[in-house]
Amino acid sequence: MGEVEPETVQTARGRAAREHLPRRALAALGTDRPGRDPVSEVLAQEVDRLPDLLPLRHTRMAASPLAFYRGTAGLMTADLAGAAHTGLRAQLCGDAHLSNFGVFGTPERRLVFDLNDFDETHPGPFEWDVKRLVASIELAGRALGLDADARRRACARTAREYRQTIRTFAEARAVDVWYESLDAADVGLGDRLGLDRTARRGWQRLTSRATSRDHRHAAARLTTLTPDGERRFVADPPLLVPATSYLGPAEAVTFREGIADLVGQWRASLPADRRHLAAQYRVVDVARKVVGVGSVGTRAWVLLLVGASSDDVLVLQAKEARASVLEAHLPPGAYDHPGRRVVEGQRLMQAASDVFLGWQDGIGLDGVPRAYYVRQLRDWKGAVDVARIRPEALVPYGRACAWTLARAHARSGERIAIAAYLGASSRADEAFAQFATTYADQVERDHAAFTAAVADGDVGS
Repeated sequence: MGEVEPETVQTARGRAAREHLPRRALAALGTDRPGRDPVSEVLAQEVDRLPDLLPLRHTRMAASPLAFYRGTAGLMTADLAGAAHTGLRAQLCGDAHLSNFGVFGTPERRLVFDLNDFDETHPGPFEWDVKRLVASIELAGRALGLDADARRRACARTAREYRQTIRTFAEARAVDVWYESLDAADVGLGDRLGLDRTARRGWQRLTSRATSRDHRHAAARLTTLTPDGERRFVADPPLLVPATSYLGPAEAVTFREGIADLVGQWRASLPADRRHLAAQYRVVDVARKVVGVGSVGTRAWVLLLVGASSDDVLVLQAKEARASVLEAHLPPGAYDHPGRRVVEGQRLMQAASDVFLGWQDGIGLDGVPRAYYVRQLRDWKGAVDVARIRPEALVPYGRACAWTLARAHARSGERIAIAAYLGASSRADEAFAQFATTYADQVERDHAAFTAAVADGDVGS
């Protein structure tokens, strides 16, 4: 590993980046790239997904421009790569829209607010994540019926929160940045984010629900006890389909071998103390589960594990890890294994990660080796329904997301150089807000083209 650069060198590099990309140029789009076709690019990303789930994916994406945006991280990444960037690096989420933040429990049983989706994580220019976030603010504002001025203020305020937070972290000790987190249950959080009384009550309901969503809750909702006293998943097709319900005898043998291999490799990827914990549970059932919008069609399994008694249960999610959409446009990262890329990126960006977070290769039902990462399905997890929040809550929620993103970038990237580039003025804030407006316009046009293709039968539904 190389030595850490002096602060003066990092500051100089950040300021020099303004010569390469002036802050006002952060508003530029890369959508005029040759051959841009949103429909064909969406379909190209569906290669090797489960075909029976693609109509559900298309239906969910067609529901609104915001839903379409959630499923098109690859399209936006290609657009971002079509314009100049700062070259100032951080570990990127790669899909940092509003719905990919939420609350979850730490190993110490604290409830924190953080990023919660790392399927696309990869090192890259910090502003790509910020643009992904502010454009989702603009789209959410449109869905909530906010006028153009209110949306512009929300986007600029989100960008300002990111800028001010990264500048604060640039002046902090690296170890202090590492320990920072946003405590979701902190009574002072409402004052910090500017929440009014109604918004505070809504936040309290969210955190209260999150702490009730644990393994017992998951088991109660997703499983039942059979007459012989064994716990099994309950079918709810197409959202939850037990593997045993559609496997023939030969497939069942291949599947059981694949699951055994998957679980063994997952345990081996855990630290020693957590391997000891995981070894106290055995897998008793597996089901395919539909998750999210952009992920629909990828292979996602839920694994039911039982300990010494039938009420000692764990519900884990094994989700297929594919190449990040960022990889086609950026230098290679440190990890060739897609599952490890997701896990290591998550550990680097999150304040605290799931104790069962690990990775492995597995065998699909078609006998093809695939990479997966594993985490708990529900463990004090909760998320805001962005399409249904009160309009006045958009700004404080955007601020919470921006603070969290800046903290993740400060932990993983060139925080001093990024802070020096963004500076003390509002130039970057306004440029990001302008980008959000113009890119949201593009998303609405892309969504219209996609829904038309669905209606014409060119895209399955």
